[in-house]
Amino acid sequence: MSEVLKTLYVTTPGTSLHLDGDALRVYHPDRPGRHLLPLVRLDEIVAFNGVTVTDDLMHRCAADGRGLTWLTRNGRFLARVSGPVSGNPHLRIAQVRAHENPTACLELAKAMVAGKLHNYRQLLLRSARDLSGQRLTTVREIADRHATALTLLRDADTLDVTRGIEGRAARDYFQSLPALAPSAQPGRARRPPTDPLNCLLSFGYGMLRTAVHGALEHVGLDPYIGYLHGIRPAKPALALDMMEELRPLLVDRLVLTLVNRGQIKSTHTETLPGGQVQLTDTGRKYFLEQWSLARERTWRHCYLDREITAAAIPLVQARLLARHLRGDTDSYIPWTVS
Repeated sequence: MSEVLKTLYVTTPGTSLHLDGDALRVYHPDRPGRHLLPLVRLDEIVAFNGVTVTDDLMHRCAADGRGLTWLTRNGRFLARVSGPVSGNPHLRIAQVRAHENPTACLELAKAMVAGKLHNYRQLLLRSARDLSGQRLTTVREIADRHATALTLLRDADTLDVTRGIEGRAARDYFQSLPALAPSAQPGRARRPPTDPLNCLLSFGYGMLRTAVHGALEHVGLDPYIGYLHGIRPAKPALALDMMEELRPLLVDRLVLTLVNRGQIKSTHTETLPGGQVQLTDTGRKYFLEQWSLARERTWRHCYLDREITAAAIPLVQARLLARHLRGDTDSYIPWTVS
């Protein structure tokens, strides 16, 4: 049986989730009938604001090791319930020791940034195939800057230098968004997002964070002890670290595709009085449908030399990181595509 994490997203306010034998029962007063899902088919439940979960279902999920996460309507993390900590405690000790070892910490941070820069460059080069004129020139220029950043990264000798390289590359990429999607605004606006594309990116990153967090816990790593992001109070630093290499192709590519194909309609987002753009209920459901479909797509994993689904990539990378921390491999190999 595949170990790909199967996730249930529950978005409709007023919905309640119950335990019914070995199944999850979904109830909403406006939708009569008995709606059941076998628990064996679910590895993760994501509930949005306005959705309640009964104690008995929560306890069963904890006992089974099934993640249960609550998010805001905009996809921001609220809380997570999980059962007993999995994995060997020696793995977490190795994780902490790597964090406390400046050389090991730096090499891990550089590997994750290298994966991010490589995949953003691949996204840019793939997008350039369909462009012409100034848009093509801009995208190729940013791709060249990412290639230069990868060269500089090899010689980075401190975390600050590494973060500086990553930060400049990220700014260059987000400034180029209008070349990738003509309707986009230049730059990254996230707190709050002020245009539909940034709104979709923020929501997608929230979904990715949930998937990565669950994968790290599944393997037995501590999501809060990171390397690139260090240790930040109440922030899952390792989950944020691992997200970096996954963002370009698992989130940005999906968002750009939806926007450029005109699949995101005016009814999918709304602008609040303060200027914040958020997904409507219709937009949220539509994006989650597309996100779920995208998770079924297979990608070539250069290191493993085989095809794996997008949904499995966070778990595969968490295992590769665990192998490195245990000393089974000399370095951590980020997920990259060619």
